[in-house]
Amino acid sequence: QVQLVESGGGLVQAGGSLRLSCAASGGTFRTYHIGWFRQAPGKEREFVAAISRMGGSTYYADPVKGRFTISRDNAKITVYMQMNSLKPEDTALYYCVAASTGWPPQEYDYWGQGTQVTVSS
Repeated sequence: QVQLVESGGGLVQAGGSLRLSCAASGGTFRTYHIGWFRQAPGKEREFVAAISRMGGSTYYADPVKGRFTISRDNAKITVYMQMNSLKPEDTALYYCVAASTGWPPQEYDYWGQGTQVTVSS
């Protein structure tokens, strides 16, 4: 029902910043909680951040608290994740995800294809 397309990834030096975008189509965007997951080679896929339907609540994994900020603009049908003070361990493929129920979501209904973030040391 919902298609998610990530953008904004790239190569950045440690300590730098990137802003990821997740553009949605094909569904009623405001009815979904939106989140970000990431997966690095040889590591398990891990939750990064989530934002509620109206944007009033956010939830972050401990490793990114204070450095990453998730936001959404329902009029633009887009979710953003500002990533500051990036570390080499942040290097991963980042996925945008959508969940219809639960806060914070435990199950996700739709996944994007991912955008690569590489942080050099």
